[in-house]
Amino acid sequence: MAVSPALDTARAAPRARPAPPAPAIGRTGRAAGLVPALVPAGLALALGLWGIRRENSMWRDESTTYQVAHRSVGEILRLLGDADVVHGLYYLFMRGVFALWDGGLVALRLPSVLAMAAAAAGVGLLGRRLAGPRAGLAAGLVFPLAPAVQRYAQEGRSYALVCAAVVAATHLLLSAVARPRKRTWAGYAAVASLACLLHEFAVLAIAAHGVALYRARVGGRSGWAWGQAASVVAVVLAPLVIVSQQQAALVGWISPPGMPELLGFGALALAGLGCARGPLPAHGPVPLRDLALALLILPPALLLAVSYLHPLYVDRYVLYAYVGLALLIGARLDALSRTVAAPRALAGGLAVAAVAALLPYSLQLRTPQSRLDDPLAAARAVRELSRPGDGVLFLPARRREPIMSRPGDFRGLRELALARHAIPSGTLHGIELPAPLIRARMLTAGRIVTVNDPPGQPLDGTPQERVKREVLAEHFHRCAIRDVTGMRIVLYGRAGKC
Repeated sequence: MAVSPALDTARAAPRARPAPPAPAIGRTGRAAGLVPALVPAGLALALGLWGIRRENSMWRDESTTYQVAHRSVGEILRLLGDADVVHGLYYLFMRGVFALWDGGLVALRLPSVLAMAAAAAGVGLLGRRLAGPRAGLAAGLVFPLAPAVQRYAQEGRSYALVCAAVVAATHLLLSAVARPRKRTWAGYAAVASLACLLHEFAVLAIAAHGVALYRARVGGRSGWAWGQAASVVAVVLAPLVIVSQQQAALVGWISPPGMPELLGFGALALAGLGCARGPLPAHGPVPLRDLALALLILPPALLLAVSYLHPLYVDRYVLYAYVGLALLIGARLDALSRTVAAPRALAGGLAVAAVAALLPYSLQLRTPQSRLDDPLAAARAVRELSRPGDGVLFLPARRREPIMSRPGDFRGLRELALARHAIPSGTLHGIELPAPLIRARMLTAGRIVTVNDPPGQPLDGTPQERVKREVLAEHFHRCAIRDVTGMRIVLYGRAGKC
């Protein structure tokens, strides 16, 4: 069929050239903008995966996570009425993790590794937002290198997740102040509430946000909106606080702050204050200096002050303070690089110095000896020292982590003091028999393996613990002793039974 000349574009006009590709500047710029997030996240991920099994060891707090997360939802909820309600949301989360993949030590620690990688990326983006891309990259790299951050990035507890949630809440806070919207403030309140439900002392980070806004003089509108969001967090957190107060005996092991705690906090605070001296970039309505100093100093200082009345201070409870320190160091390194003739040489020198300083600690951190104890090693020692039919005792009763984490190593042994197991009783460690029944059952045994605190620890004075020690001293001889990290395993036998 004939084609109209007006429609015959192939003959009516020369063939159109393809449109030139869009300039790559936009894509390159976006990629460059992600460098402060991606590089720190990669470093944090590499550090977290390095030696994640820790030579197949697990300390007592991780042991608690492991065995509680393997209970049913109903069993976990029953436990929370008796103990560890402050970790309840984390236990439920980890139950979901193990339901998807019961990968042992890797599954136990991988969520913390990923959360700390996300936190490192968030710190890098915070630094970029507040002081520029180079400051963001430096801050993001400093954060995962911090010894405490390396430690808790590989721990099956909630502290890495709290860090990630606090960093996310900080981003939402800055967005809400820069462009006030109800949905942004609602997002801030939601993420801040999540952080506090993962660990209630994250509320101190929310207080630090308020101080930063006050110092930045952002205006009454933003201050009022923050107050409303903080009120939502308080309402959400209140039931957890009420129940946790009823379980206050569980933190009775915490002592009032001593010189090590004060020196540790003082060193970090002085480092941050030193980095804050002199001019620093101030992008946006909330200056980096105000936000970072508030996060670094206020939460630990408040917790230390309260701990002289009610001892509660443990540095990991305010681990997110390292976000503030990393931001200050990153901004100061960026400012310093602008004053030297060879900034790349400076960066290389600092990298070499950091590796040299941190490598010994990083290596030691990935060994069983870096933690307080190792229930898995204790379970192996029990298996090696015992034989079927032997009795087993835990002195004190709360040293039951080995049998709860590795019950197979105790197969064939008789528990001489246990009345009800942990899961049916809705407790962490189970319930023991009265002292007279413990005595009677011990006297039926020819050999008893005991799992003990290490030498030098104070002895529990309960009737059950006293009767265990008395019967062992009066009727048994020590046959063998095996010391493992943070525990002592002793085999006792009657005369001729060793």
